[in-house]
Amino acid sequence: MTGERAPAGSGPSGVVVLTDRRVARDGLDRIVAGAVAGGVRWVVLREKDLPRAERAALAADLRAILAGAGGTLIVAGPDPLGGDAVHLPAAGPYPPPTHRLVGRSCHDQAELDRLTTEHYVTLSPVHPTRTKPGYGPPLGVAGLGSLVRSSPVPVLALGGVETPEQVTACIQAGATGVAVLGAIMRATDPAETAATLTRAFKEAVTPELTQTRHGGTRSPRRGLRPTVPTQGSSLTARSGHGRPQPSTATKEKP
Repeated sequence: MTGERAPAGSGPSGVVVLTDRRVARDGLDRIVAGAVAGGVRWVVLREKDLPRAERAALAADLRAILAGAGGTLIVAGPDPLGGDAVHLPAAGPYPPPTHRLVGRSCHDQAELDRLTTEHYVTLSPVHPTRTKPGYGPPLGVAGLGSLVRSSPVPVLALGGVETPEQVTACIQAGATGVAVLGAIMRATDPAETAATLTRAFKEAVTPELTQTRHGGTRSPRRGLRPTVPTQGSSLTARSGHGRPQPSTATKEKP
């Protein structure tokens, strides 16, 4: 494989939203627009059961919402659907395709050891999750931290991350961000939920200035760019709006 890794810091960080129209309380366009208004800048489009043309149209709409705030849409699977960022399952393909940004789902050390030119990974499940009940066993924060330390690329923590306290713990364990599905898809107010989780991330990576022994101050961690609200477009059935929503989640592996 001859692809090059993306420049440091160019991969996903902060609160990264994974879509699932089957559990979403509203159309994906409105949920993503709300999440972006709350500070989200990275979204992973799943919806793998949709026909390619319908999924590509959905990708274009969500990409436009994110673009207004300088965000990025990542497409689950090897086909970027007109973009240049994909997220691959642990099962393959190997070697990964050559795109500007390539992520992969990992769950243990053996899968981390198979990485070649991927730019980042998700590690899951950190906690038990309603989206995939019984899937695991959960890594826990300690297990996450151990795998983060051995990973050759930045890590997003995935699985059951729903509260500010969980976000903080994952960042303190070394993750560069958290990937969230249910907490945003099921939220009555995606903007407020996204803002709450994003605030926890920002506080975890940008602690209060600390007093040094010599009377100076220091802040060892980086800050984030400001939130820019955006307005979503109106979609039809492909976003999940206007069709009955199944009560159970899909079983596919992110």
